[in-house]
Amino acid sequence: MATASVSFKSREDHRKQLELEEARKAGLAPAEVDEDGKEINPHIPQYMSSAPWYLNADKPSLKHQRNWKSDPNYTKSWYDRGAKLFQANKYRKGACENCGAMTHDKKSCMERPRSVGAKWTNINIAPDEKVESFELDYDGKRDRWNGYDPSTYTRVIADYEAREEARKKYLKEQQLKKLEEKDGEEGDENVASEEEDEEDGLKIDEAKVDESAQMDFAKVEKRVRTTGGGSTGTVRNLRIREDTAKYLLNLDVNSAYYDPKTRSMREDPLPDADPNDKFYVGDNQNRLSGQALEFKQLNIHAWEAFDKGQDIHMQAAPSQAELLFKSFKIKKEKLKSENKDKIMEKYGNAASEEPIPRELLLGQSEKEIEYDRTGRIIKGQDVALPKSKYEEDVFINNHTTVWGSWWKDHQWGYKCCKQTIRNSYCTGLAGIEAAEASADLMKANMARKEAAEDEPVRHEEKRLATWGTDVPNDLVLDKKLLDEALKKEGARRKEEMDERKRKYNVKWNDEVTAEDMEAYRMKRIHHDDPMRDFLH
Repeated sequence: MATASVSFKSREDHRKQLELEEARKAGLAPAEVDEDGKEINPHIPQYMSSAPWYLNADKPSLKHQRNWKSDPNYTKSWYDRGAKLFQANKYRKGACENCGAMTHDKKSCMERPRSVGAKWTNINIAPDEKVESFELDYDGKRDRWNGYDPSTYTRVIADYEAREEARKKYLKEQQLKKLEEKDGEEGDENVASEEEDEEDGLKIDEAKVDESAQMDFAKVEKRVRTTGGGSTGTVRNLRIREDTAKYLLNLDVNSAYYDPKTRSMREDPLPDADPNDKFYVGDNQNRLSGQALEFKQLNIHAWEAFDKGQDIHMQAAPSQAELLFKSFKIKKEKLKSENKDKIMEKYGNAASEEPIPRELLLGQSEKEIEYDRTGRIIKGQDVALPKSKYEEDVFINNHTTVWGSWWKDHQWGYKCCKQTIRNSYCTGLAGIEAAEASADLMKANMARKEAAEDEPVRHEEKRLATWGTDVPNDLVLDKKLLDEALKKEGARRKEEMDERKRKYNVKWNDEVTAEDMEAYRMKRIHHDDPMRDFLH
């Protein structure tokens, strides 16, 4: 439905509208008609057929999809270059003083300045130029090819064709010149070289045929399929027509699969045929040979290097990846040659001309080895200690022993300096002495602390006043004054709780007696007191 404003509809009207749209899509109901009487395709989506709300479209229409903002005044035409209009016979008032044209003044004149202008001579009055003004749209102002004449490009094509013809002609002349020189040299030879001359002549003829075929291969033909006679493209002879297509080499249904979309056949269509007679062995042959195989190996090396932590990426830095791959191949070949030399030095080279040592040839030597009844070596050969896969006897940080050569207090350490911290620097005997002195000092401090804890410290008992405050020994409180201070403190607290009883003129007294202080301490509420909620 091509409507713009969506009005409120009841559920029944909405259901009828949906049924009508389905019938229109099925072709059972006539299509909707717009303002101009044209039918609206019912299969157009709603987001395209519905008009914006600000257009206030009451009837179904598709005008909002057309270019309704286009200005008819805009044009795509261009200036008529070099067009001339009227040419006067005598000078006119207001014309150019140099050439006599009315369309410009002397300052804007593009002709050569005359010694005496046309204003005074009235001779060779220049014609008026055709002055045009266009109102271009946004795209027209920014179109770099606006006003370009495509027919002018034929001069560029003709120039290139002339260069190509001259090049071919020059190459042909050079070839004929070489053939003439060769024929002149061969004419002075003996009769025994006549057969070679015939073979050379055949080769020359074949080269001429191949050159002509190659020129025919590079020939470009134009296809003309437009009514105006313009060419829609070019066709190059990419295949010799006598060749058999790859999908016709083996018509067996179960043979190699041919993909018509990509025109590829990966497997060999004739696997049992003679390799010398086959000109096509499948597309996989191109992928597994030549530069394709090298590129595949380069990609695999980049992936493996990236997995091992190298900052290498084939797409981001291809030159870096290729250089790393070349250095990797050089190092690999070097390592391979070193291993080969070591093996040949140890076991000898059977392919060399040097005689093999007698000890290696017969498996004998003059060393005497004595065994016991169980097969153990008693003397004559050193006992080989078994080695593990881990590095052995590797000393770091100036240590002379390995980690784990010393054990104390359930801790491993180095025997050379008796340190239990791994990868620490070796301090030698000085470190051992310092550690022992530190241990002795620690033991002395611990013994002194234990002796001090055995004798408890006696504290003097202090007489505390109410709520734990210190009370001097010479303090004497008057009971009457204390009662008055308690009453006064109670009244003050009531006044604080009820703001209405506060007087307008407040009197303040800075003199605080010991009784007042004791009354404040007695009335004060402590948060740790369990009976604080029952005081008031």
